[in-house]
Amino acid sequence: MARTRISSGSRFEEEIGYSRAVVDGDDIFVSGTTGYDYTTMTIVDDVVAQADQTFRNIAEALAKADATLDDVVRVLFIVPRRGDWEPCYPVIKKYLGKARPASTLIHALLQNDAMRIEIEVTARRQKKA
Repeated sequence: MARTRISSGSRFEEEIGYSRAVVDGDDIFVSGTTGYDYTTMTIVDDVVAQADQTFRNIAEALAKADATLDDVVRVLFIVPRRGDWEPCYPVIKKYLGKARPASTLIHALLQNDAMRIEIEVTARRQKKA
């Protein structure tokens, strides 16, 4: 099966040279995604709102790969500020509570100070009966 690249339309993908997601067979690898609203190229300051937007961005990429957040098997969270992690719990449960993927959290700086959370996922499409 051919490899397919998925774009969100973000200018960063073209400028830097990466894809929002890559589909290889039934595996879907979604790049680290932040809370930018790609239609307006804006980001709000609130970490909870950023987490919500991030999951919506990821869900959109997965939909283009014929998958959903329920297909996520692995997730990596990157959060610069330790105090921002716990407020995101309800948002994470809202979007990943059914999938309950393997998970890792790293505290590290992101591309710019406006970004308060970055999320990377790996998903596997379910076999159709």
